Amino acid sequence: MSRKTYAIGDHVLLRAGLSRATTGERACRIVGVLPADHGEVQYRVRLEGENFERRIVQSDIETDDTAAGAPRATGKREAPRAGSPWLKPLTIRPAR
Repeated sequence: MSRKTYAIGDHVLLRAGLSRATTGERACRIVGVLPADHGEVQYRVRLEGENFERRIVQSDIETDDTAAGAPRATGKREAPRAGSPWLKPLTIRPAR
């Protein structure tokens, strides 16, 4: 069975692991394809709320079979959930 090779601009879901929580943001966009390392394709990805890129390998990406029920990233911001504050104190940046 061959794995799918992704291209720049594709949106993928990362597997939950030691460095990623199962409830956290897992959708990301591929911004670069790197040379294979030990026979496994590597990618540079960027998560929606981050200003830096991560290096991941093919096995860090959810397969279509397991991610079929997960929502795709659309680039739009979600509406606040009922009961959550509209103002997030950690998103405010003071002027310098």
